Amino acid sequence: MPLIEFRNVSKYYPGNIVAVKDITLIIEEGEFVSIVGQSGTGKTTLVRLLIAEEPLSEGRILVAGWDITNIHTNEVPILRKQIGVVFQDFKLLPTKTVFENVAFALEVSNADKNRIQSIVPQLLKIVGLQEKAERFPHELSGGEQQRVVIARALAHRPKILVADEPTGNLDSINTKEIVELLKKINEFGTTVILVTHNKDTVNELKRRVIMIDQGRVQSDHQKGRYLLK
Repeated sequence: MPLIEFRNVSKYYPGNIVAVKDITLIIEEGEFVSIVGQSGTGKTTLVRLLIAEEPLSEGRILVAGWDITNIHTNEVPILRKQIGVVFQDFKLLPTKTVFENVAFALEVSNADKNRIQSIVPQLLKIVGLQEKAERFPHELSGGEQQRVVIARALAHRPKILVADEPTGNLDSINTKEIVELLKKINEFGTTVILVTHNKDTVNELKRRVIMIDQGRVQSDHQKGRYLLK
């Protein structure tokens, strides 16, 4: 059974705007997939549909066999525990420490204090920030802030990690470090979906590349390159 399945998925907006059109994709458990394309091609729309942030116009989406096409509002939190999301803008809480920012993801789902005290240090160790647990976001570099975001996204041990332009605000050194971290997380067994404009990152990964153009899948190669001009 595929982990993620898009079946003839389309999304339209008022004014005859076509965000994605007739997309059919299968992503297997344990894959590392890069989704590439120019701005406005529908990459982020795919992410929003996958995490049920927006409804589909046509088609179906299945996650581990669960048809989320018409997901109920009260089921969305269950889905979000299976899909961790990392965005370009960090969305960290400025008045909370690194530890508290990661813990917050567990607190909102009513995790008990013992579980939080056990899990958060493990997550900070994975992202290499165990020594900075008491720092505040403004005391961290951009790369470190993104590591906190990744730790937070892993709080529920999701099957899928979606990283939407996670290196967009980072320099080349921090970009490489974040990509190496995503590869490490993938090696643990988490399926990683990287949405990016970064040609060098995609080409160095030598993993599956799905190219989106004008809302459609233009190519899908197992060991692909970023070929858009």
